[in-house]
Order: sequence, then C-alpha cells, then structure tokens
Amino acid sequence: MPKVSDEHRTEKRQQIIAATLRCVERDGFHKTTMAAVVEESGLSAGSVYTYFRGKHEIIHAIASSGVTGIRDAINRLVPEAGSGQTLPPPERALEAATQHLLDLSEQLGINLPRIALQTWAEAARDPEFLALMAPEARGIRAAWRSYAEAAIDAGQFREGADPEKIAMVLTGLLPGFILQSVVIGDVTPQAYAAGLTDLIN
Repeated sequence: MPKVSDEHRTEKRQQIIAATLRCVERDGFHKTTMAAVVEESGLSAGSVYTYFRGKHEIIHAIASSGVTGIRDAINRLVPEAGSGQTLPPPERALEAATQHLLDLSEQLGINLPRIALQTWAEAARDPEFLALMAPEARGIRAAWRSYAEAAIDAGQFREGADPEKIAMVLTGLLPGFILQSVVIGDVTPQAYAAGLTDLIN
C-alpha cells in the first residue's frame, strides 16, 4: 500500500474542514451532521472518519487553526525592526483586518462573518466549545496589543496609554463589523475605517 504523504493528509483535512464550514454556514452547528459533512466533502465516510472521529474533532480543528487568519493579518501590520515598513494608523489597521476577513471569505467561497456569528452563539451555549474558541480570541487580542504598543511608540496613541485596554477596544471592533455586515449589510471596511477616523478625531 503506498504511503500517504503529509501534504495529502493536510489537503484532505482541509477539504473536510471546508465542507464542514459550508454545512455550518447553511444549516448551523446543531443541524450539521457527519453524514452532511461526508456528502458535502465528496469523500467516502471511511475517508472522513480516517481524519476525524466526529464533528467535535472537526470543530476543534477549525477553532485551533485560526481559520479567519485575523491574528496573522494584524501581526503583519507591525513592522519588523529594520524592515522600513511604516506602522499604519488605527483606522487603516482596522480596515486591513476587516478587509482580510472579506477577502478570505471570497477566496474560500464561504461567508466567514455568518459562521463567526454562529460560532459565538455556540460558545455562549456550550462551555466546552467556549474553551475551544477562547485561545483564538486571546490570540487576536494579543496581536492587537502588539500593534497598540508599536502605535504608542510611534506617537499614534498618547504617551502612557495602556496597550492592553486599547487592544480590548480594537478586538471589540471586529465583532461589531461582523455583526453589522450580517444583520444590516451596508458596512464596508472603508466606511468602518472612516467612522473610526471621525470618532478618534
């Protein structure tokens, strides 16, 4: 029997995760079954169960993978020493983070804001699910803290400002964007950034 490569395993796992996300977007977490994931993935049941023993394992993989990439997108805003990169002001940083979410949604063919809302609802209901989601949320806030520290040093926030408190606020702005994009539908990264500019000024 030929040996399955790590690349092949990763590809199949991602195929199953993407299928699960499409099911969740369409039907919600509760109504998404392993049978639905198998059908959506186009793989055999045996193949799916080779990689994940059940829905909970798939959700764990989704939660721990940082599927939205928001944390990495924020971290990329902070210049490395000697890179010559300029730290964007808060409104541009927020625009970049929210635009990243929409770009990734288009790339994956999945409405990530809709999935995020369902994820939060599930976390509020299920302590075990909350435990899975909390590390990613903390990671996003830590990324914003790194940005805030750099912005204070660059004079974009007042000297002596608390980077942790700034990070709390910037973290909270992302769910606000997601909620409005799903429920109201008229918010854009550019409009959101412009609103922050007006609010700060």
